[in-house]
Amino acid sequence: MSEREPDIADHADLAVAEPVIPEPSHDEDDRLTSDFVDAVIEHVEAGEVAQARALVEPLHPADIADLFELAPADQRQPLAKVLAEMLDGDALAEMNDWVREEVLEALSNQQVADLASELDTDDAVAIIEDMDLEDQREVLRAMEPDDRAAIEEALSYPEESAGRLMQRDLIAVPEHWTVGNVLDYLRGNEDLTEDFWEVFVVDHGHHPIGTCKLSWILRAQRKVPIAEVMEREQTLIPVDMDQEEVALRFQKYALISAAVVDHNDRLVGMITVDDIVHIIQEEAGEDALRLSGAGDGDINEPLRLTIRTRLMWLLVNLPTAMLAAAVVGLFDGEIARYALLAALMGIVTGMGGNAGTQTLAVVVRALATNQLTESNTWRMIVREFRIAAANGLLLGLFIGVGSYLLYHRADLAAVFGLAILINNLVAGLSGVFVPLTLERFRIDPAVSSAVFVTMFTDCMGFLSFLGLAAIVGLHG
Repeated sequence: MSEREPDIADHADLAVAEPVIPEPSHDEDDRLTSDFVDAVIEHVEAGEVAQARALVEPLHPADIADLFELAPADQRQPLAKVLAEMLDGDALAEMNDWVREEVLEALSNQQVADLASELDTDDAVAIIEDMDLEDQREVLRAMEPDDRAAIEEALSYPEESAGRLMQRDLIAVPEHWTVGNVLDYLRGNEDLTEDFWEVFVVDHGHHPIGTCKLSWILRAQRKVPIAEVMEREQTLIPVDMDQEEVALRFQKYALISAAVVDHNDRLVGMITVDDIVHIIQEEAGEDALRLSGAGDGDINEPLRLTIRTRLMWLLVNLPTAMLAAAVVGLFDGEIARYALLAALMGIVTGMGGNAGTQTLAVVVRALATNQLTESNTWRMIVREFRIAAANGLLLGLFIGVGSYLLYHRADLAAVFGLAILINNLVAGLSGVFVPLTLERFRIDPAVSSAVFVTMFTDCMGFLSFLGLAAIVGLHG
């Protein structure tokens, strides 16, 4: 984190003609055009601060975040220095994590503290939590005591928990109030949060006992007790609940917002659906990328970190590839007698790998969304076995007939088709049992499943095809 450097505007001539804004600034998909991004960067490089700011000024905070993400990495900090006065907390909150880290490096700790103070607690935490410890302390010291206390409390909770995700600004009223009391309270306090959809009703110990939608309050008579119009059934989120489980609850119960409670069941915050949308997107993307071993899969991630992540995954895959090669080595004689086996065995393993990937993706998703539980595990296993058997049988017949028409060898066609069937069954079963086993041992199935499923389909594909060829005695 650098201290404030002299602003380019201190040395630039601001009395210049109005810039010509490229048209259009957005394409048909509402994305910033490359011409617009290039124009902003060119003005920054030329020290034309007024033109650069005039181009960016009409943009929505989300578009400003996109501008930084679309800019080359070496231009982000100069861009941040030029646009520092135009950057607000909303723009920072919308930025990609890696890009935001680069932008924050160009701002002083006081500027970061001012921006964080504009945000809800959850967004402020997202900005501050990845900073270096010393910078983090300086930013917190520069904040107002109330804001600092709220953020420090949030940082004390585990990462990706409801405590990190929740915001502290909410509306809570005592159960003995009337609707009129609530309306007067909402209208007479300027310091209340502006964004809320429901009012939480609490008892004398600040335990949530119900919720009341704004629409109910607006339609009720002033003299009616709030306890009579509130909904007592509510979904409470423990402060240490994982954010993925929080998202599942929002999805299951169609929530707009939910109360967060501490270990004593006291109301400490709320989570709103706009935060959950981001979580669902992140978790879905993470699972897909973990299956492939691509790490975070973020195009803004530092190159060295990306290389290390992917290399580690490839190294983990190396022993499984060597095991598959060892299986092939057991049948050197059969391959030497009939070289066509070497060309065809890749089809068996490839088809099995594809089938295993299909099953694995379905099972991992079902586990992530709580569709697959102990109550329906065996039904899922039987279902996937039937799918694998049907697909294996049809593919085996198709490939067997095709190979017979091509090579005019009934024994080769039978071996080829039967190996396809066997490996499809192995693929289907391993695609179910591998993630279920990992889940049982509390290992994320999205991270490690693909390695084992690939090992099973490769080894069994080679073993079934070459083993059947040896039993039949295929030769050229």
